[in-house]
Amino acid sequence: MSPLVSIIMPLYNKADFVEKAVQSVCAQTFLDWELIIINDGSTDTSVDVVTPFLQEHKEKISLYSQQNAGVAVARNNGIEHAKGQYLCFLDADDWWNPNFLERIVFLSKQYTDAGLFASNYVY
Repeated sequence: MSPLVSIIMPLYNKADFVEKAVQSVCAQTFLDWELIIINDGSTDTSVDVVTPFLQEHKEKISLYSQQNAGVAVARNNGIEHAKGQYLCFLDADDWWNPNFLERIVFLSKQYTDAGLFASNYVY
């Protein structure tokens, strides 16, 4: 069965941050998701950092690699692999509160005519 939400995460040289980003996805209270990580030709240890997550959550997290082509190309490649009804984008140096997806899915059901949802951020 396809997940409701596909999360696209471009990854380029974010070894110091990506673990927290992936952990924030794994900690979501809403569980019907897949995480698609697009390695955009990283030259640091970013792929090594995400590898344990791939092994632990192989049914929910996938990694695809491409030559460095930029974040837009990485996002588009992630969309090509997505199976979910909804797309979410999370950068590899950001993270979500545990109820982020739960709230977004709730809002999507409340406001069925909306084509896009965005959120604020804390710096």
